[in-house]
Amino acid sequence: MSRAQLVRPAGAGHETLYVLLAAVLIVVLAASVVAVRGEREDEQAIAAHQLDARRDLNAAEQGIHTDLWVAVEEIRALREDNGVAPDAQALADEGLPPFVSDASSQSRGSHQWSLLANGAYLGRSQDAQVAGSFLVILPVASDAQPDVWLRRDSTALPPDALDSDALIAAGWQQIVTHYDAGVTRQHRH
Repeated sequence: MSRAQLVRPAGAGHETLYVLLAAVLIVVLAASVVAVRGEREDEQAIAAHQLDARRDLNAAEQGIHTDLWVAVEEIRALREDNGVAPDAQALADEGLPPFVSDASSQSRGSHQWSLLANGAYLGRSQDAQVAGSFLVILPVASDAQPDVWLRRDSTALPPDALDSDALIAAGWQQIVTHYDAGVTRQHRH
C-alpha cells in the first residue's frame, strides 16, 4: 500500500517578516543619506536693478545673451590682434551672432548694433516686444567677465557713462548669471 505524506511549508510568516524589515531598513537608510547629502535649492538674491539670465529673460533675450557671451571671446581675440575693438560692422562681416543680420536676428528683435565711443557695444532692438536692447561693456582685463545690460523699451539711447549708477538711472538692468550645483549638476565638496 502506498502512503501519501503531507509536507507542510516551513514558517513562511517569519521569512516574509524578515524581508519586509530589510526593505524598510533600506528605505530608511536611503532617505537619511538623501536628507544629509542632498543639496538645498538656495535662491541667490539679486538686486532690484538686476535680471537673472535663466529666469527673467524671454527666449529671444536668452539667445542674444548667449550669443554675446560667445562673441566676447572673438571680440577679445580681434582686439588683441588689431589693438582696437572691432566695430559692429566688422563683427557682422565675420558672421558673428548676434551682430550679423540673418533669420535668427530677425526673429529676435532685429537689433542694430554699434560700437560706442567708450568701447561698449549697443544693440538697439527694433521690436521691443520681442526683445529688449542690449549693452555689452567689455572689460580691459582679458580674464574678466563682460558686463551685459538690458533695457526693454524703445528709447535705448547710448548712455553717457558706463558706471552702474548712471546705467541704473537711465533705466538699464544688469543681466547676471548664477551657476550653482542645481543648474550645472556639479558637486562641490
